[in-house]
Amino acid sequence: MSARKKLPIGIQTFREIREGGYYYVDKTGFALRLIDEGKYYFLSRPRRFGKSLFLDTLAELFAGSEGLFAGLAAEQHWDWSRPYPVLRLSFGGGVVQSRAELERRIGALLTRSANALGLACSDADDNAGCFAELIEQAHERHGAPVVVLVDEYDKPILDNLTRPEAAREIRDGLRNLYSVIKDSDAHIRFAFLTGVSKFSKVSLFSGLNNLKDITVDARYSAICGYTEADLDQVFAPELGGLDRAQIRDWYNGYSWTGEAVYNPFDALLLFDARQFRPWWFETATPTFLVDLLLERQVYLPQLGHLQSDAALLSSFDVGQIAVEALLFQAGYLTIAREEQRFGEYWYQLRYPNREVYQSLNNSLLKAWTPGGATTLGHKQRLGELLLKNDFAGMEALFTAFFAGIPNDWYRNNPIARYEGYYASVFYAYFASLGLDLTPEESSNAGQLDLALRFNGQVYLFEFKVVELASEGRALAQIKDKGYAERYRGDGRPIHLIGVEFSRERRSVVGFEVESTG
Repeated sequence: MSARKKLPIGIQTFREIREGGYYYVDKTGFALRLIDEGKYYFLSRPRRFGKSLFLDTLAELFAGSEGLFAGLAAEQHWDWSRPYPVLRLSFGGGVVQSRAELERRIGALLTRSANALGLACSDADDNAGCFAELIEQAHERHGAPVVVLVDEYDKPILDNLTRPEAAREIRDGLRNLYSVIKDSDAHIRFAFLTGVSKFSKVSLFSGLNNLKDITVDARYSAICGYTEADLDQVFAPELGGLDRAQIRDWYNGYSWTGEAVYNPFDALLLFDARQFRPWWFETATPTFLVDLLLERQVYLPQLGHLQSDAALLSSFDVGQIAVEALLFQAGYLTIAREEQRFGEYWYQLRYPNREVYQSLNNSLLKAWTPGGATTLGHKQRLGELLLKNDFAGMEALFTAFFAGIPNDWYRNNPIARYEGYYASVFYAYFASLGLDLTPEESSNAGQLDLALRFNGQVYLFEFKVVELASEGRALAQIKDKGYAERYRGDGRPIHLIGVEFSRERRSVVGFEVESTG
């Protein structure tokens, strides 16, 4: 086994990693392919996925820093005798809250790039003009076309999505800046822009329609993140004492139509702390996302089973945000399957792994219900009752929960008046425990509301909203439709559970169970 190295937690600088004795997963093969096959690129990946490190790797490659690439894929396949001037802009640091603040930030970034290249703008107050001037000057001064690298290109907009007017002004300011890239084509060797979201070309890039979007290109699915082979080869010294299947279940599964990858931030924190925790999810509470799902009254059992066409998945603009696009681009859903239908590409989406599935539903459960401490207690109690198959206790738990919600909370939260609210809360309780759930499971007889596989047993749920009292229709439907037939061959105990919620009483009024096997 190779010797252990330092874990590059939070380090986005290629030089520091290569000179500092840190683990490094070689992504230079992707860089070579990009450079060989095109000129203008765009990549969307979730936060903390290694975008900034990849850009820094590109910067060192074009700058001709040969010593840093010893032993890597690029070492023997790059012309080190011809360096290129690199102009870098990164909007990752800090928060801008107005167009004026954005212009000051852009001015500071351009000044930094000018100083690094030994250049100066004739009019520092005109950011777009200065950007164009720096590109042209760098080409002339260094005798080689310029490499333009833009990191977190969209962050100033994303930071202001809850303030649409400010977000639109900031978007317009960025569009003015990015339009320079196409107009400077004669002076540019290569350009690469990265971010979390993919804003429409019309709204943000204004003519920069020659950007090649590699976000869902199967060839570049693993351009950021760690593959199974990376963990087994590069991080082999860190795997001792950890359950490999558990690592995969918790953190692998992100796919952009090609090879699936691990979130690198999760993997590094796991190797450091030796604990399975939602490391990535805990770094930022998805407040805007939770608020949007509340506003749209999303049915939670469907959340990990959404479908989208290519246009919807890549559409994102201020005030026009599809739930599917937001969940996918932010990293809470990933691509399970790509299909071509009638000349269009369609994507089946899913949760990438246990971390996201359990943590997101836990956050949504807290937002869908009042009282955090009470909710935590109910979750723990539900797990205990499920282990014992104490169905009477489960009925009492959910009855007490819904009965205990104050009337004021119902009045002040429109989501509670949504008919799917009760089933959503029921689902979120189980999902927040990380249990194996299949919502809306289809069969020849119809569609079951929820299937749960746990502890070598199968639990089949059907939900009904009734007026006042239990009508017995939920359990009857499971039996009439024969939903249990597909499970009878494997010998596992099967529990048929019909749950009925009263619209008037705002509570569970029916909880019928029939067990077989």
